[in-house]
Amino acid sequence: MTISLVLVAVMVVLYSVGFTMMLDRGLTRILLGFLLVGNATNLLIFLMSGGFGAAPLMGRGVAPEEMSDPLPQAFVLTAIVITFGVSAFLLALIYRAFRLDSHSTDNVQDDAEDVQLMEQSVRSDSGDEATEEELLNAAGDFEGDDAR
Repeated sequence: MTISLVLVAVMVVLYSVGFTMMLDRGLTRILLGFLLVGNATNLLIFLMSGGFGAAPLMGRGVAPEEMSDPLPQAFVLTAIVITFGVSAFLLALIYRAFRLDSHSTDNVQDDAEDVQLMEQSVRSDSGDEATEEELLNAAGDFEGDDAR
């Protein structure tokens, strides 16, 4: 079994660019990054499946060692369907965020309570008067705010 070095390099580039795009705050970039990672995964399964062989359904006169393995093909087909479903869900989220946002941007905003908790934890690490007990009480106060 020989693996093409070019296909391995393409797979590595797809993974690295995809993960980099998924770390961005823009929902569109997250979607594009997810699609690149999905394609890189399909390429990885394809590369690990081995060499080409005869069709697995054709059993006349062909030894089982000469047939191709149908399992990686089923994995790739399943990965394509899952990627399509998650992409459709992300597109629906992007559309919903676009319709609700008055600024017409797809960046995910920070939650105000999370920012306050982070600032309090930074103050407590620097030696200010905020104690760990106060932070836990503040976190407990925010848990009840989900009913808004």
